[in-house]
Amino acid sequence: MLNQTSTNFTNSSATGPPTSFLWASKDLAPAVLLSLCFLVGFPGNIAVLILRPNWQQLSRLTQCLMMNLALSDLLCLVTLPVWIYALLYIWPLGDVACKIIAFIVYCSLYSCLMSITALSVQRYMQVAHQQRCLQFRKRLLALLWLMSMVLSIPALVFRKTIKNQERISCLQKYTSSAQEVAVLLTECVVGFTSLIITTCSYIFLNRRLQQAVFFNDTYTIKLVTTIILTFFILWTPYLTFNIVIVGGILTNNLTIAKFYDLAFVFGSVTFINSGINPLLYAFALTKLGAAVQTDPVSDDEPGHV
Repeated sequence: MLNQTSTNFTNSSATGPPTSFLWASKDLAPAVLLSLCFLVGFPGNIAVLILRPNWQQLSRLTQCLMMNLALSDLLCLVTLPVWIYALLYIWPLGDVACKIIAFIVYCSLYSCLMSITALSVQRYMQVAHQQRCLQFRKRLLALLWLMSMVLSIPALVFRKTIKNQERISCLQKYTSSAQEVAVLLTECVVGFTSLIITTCSYIFLNRRLQQAVFFNDTYTIKLVTTIILTFFILWTPYLTFNIVIVGGILTNNLTIAKFYDLAFVFGSVTFINSGINPLLYAFALTKLGAAVQTDPVSDDEPGHV
């Protein structure tokens, strides 16, 4: 998700062109993208936490997951100014801060992924199988954050400040290819699993709604499609890039080194998800909540989803 380096590909970045050229060609695009994510997503998530638009239509479990999603996005986005400065100039903080901030970013991004996945599964289960899951609310959130922190441990272990030419960067530094493959594959497994579960849940939910008597809401169908496509478009490039890197490491294909420095470009795209989540899951998704009341089920009050 953040720029990486390894025992296999370090030389390709260390012997690259001068800093000014790197700033113009490789770092400016993700820096602009991250700036837009911060300018849109930071106030957007704060607005969600303060306004909670039409959340009275949603069950308490859904509200907790929405709140957790907004907090996770906010925690991720608040670190962006540091990363933007590091992209354009140098890493301004020390080695300890490098590890801690990277850990926070990974933890918040994993929490976002799992919150979105949990939201999709919870909404389908309530509509299709009439599951009452309010009693598991606190346990679910605790388990979600525990899993996020465990998955983020590699950031504490492998992240460190590295000096390339005259620049100091906060990068992943692996001592072996096996370590790098393990970390990248873990990210891919978690990411693709979340994508598959979320996509299947919303597809099944959409079919269930279409089968409901008198249900004819084209807006809801478009919204479900938008959620799936957005999630897929913003995460698939980074996860696919990781698979390509893993293939290059396992086959010792040095041509992959030419593309390795693009990791942060692909990783920065995933931050867009945190920027637009307020629009998809807080403001617009309440319309889906109203729609699914055609088959009303609640985990606390009738008619809430």
